[in-house]
Amino acid sequence: MGLGDEIATVPVWYHTIELADGVSTPGWFDLGPVLGKLPWPDVEGRRCLDVGTYDGALAFELERRGAKEVVATDIADHEHWDWPAALRRRGPEVLAQMAGEKGSGFELAKRALGSRAERVELSVYDLSPERLGSFDIVVCGSLMLHLRDPIGALEAIASVCTGRFLSAETIDPGLSVRARRGAAAKLGDQELMHWWIPNRAGHRAMVERAGFTVIRESGVYAVPFGAGHPDREASRTGLLQRLVAGGPGVPHAAVLAEPVP
Repeated sequence: MGLGDEIATVPVWYHTIELADGVSTPGWFDLGPVLGKLPWPDVEGRRCLDVGTYDGALAFELERRGAKEVVATDIADHEHWDWPAALRRRGPEVLAQMAGEKGSGFELAKRALGSRAERVELSVYDLSPERLGSFDIVVCGSLMLHLRDPIGALEAIASVCTGRFLSAETIDPGLSVRARRGAAAKLGDQELMHWWIPNRAGHRAMVERAGFTVIRESGVYAVPFGAGHPDREASRTGLLQRLVAGGPGVPHAAVLAEPVP
């Protein structure tokens, strides 16, 4: 079976990942064009953690940037999502049928890339030094909006981070314009398992409330839809969103932080 055929065995790819020259996974989202917009720390020779890895795009990027060791965590299966009450009965089964076995994309990409990253099935809420040890660098992307308790998750991240934390999250462009300085957030679409979507100030405040000091941050940027996104062709990004984020896609902002001593 060729690499293209192997890629096709994964029902849903969340990330677009180039596995060989001219061969990429049909991800829902393509981080490639925006990786350079993130306020990356120096990861060379460091022990690094990617929280909520899914297909592993950020884990493999850490390796590419010279990380000595990369651990990538994610939940074991679709039942462990923070499901809203209205979706709790049918949601896990429907998602499992659509997306297939969780982690299969990561393992395929790992083999294709010759990666040494280790995937560990563990909820962000359960991160602790006793379970995984500590890390020089922790990264987490596009996860907090899917969590009922993002502050609790960020506190768990703080417990294992001894150096730098890169947090890249979905933000609300309208709130970011209307409330530039004040922290604010709104409840998102429960059908998409979206809980809290903050403005830029809200994202920064959540990271700080969890025990970090922000030392650098990005501007607002848009994560483009990948080739596999089901609504890619039909999606119409609003004018305000395009103006704030600089283009079509899902508005994000990133901060680089360090634990409070």
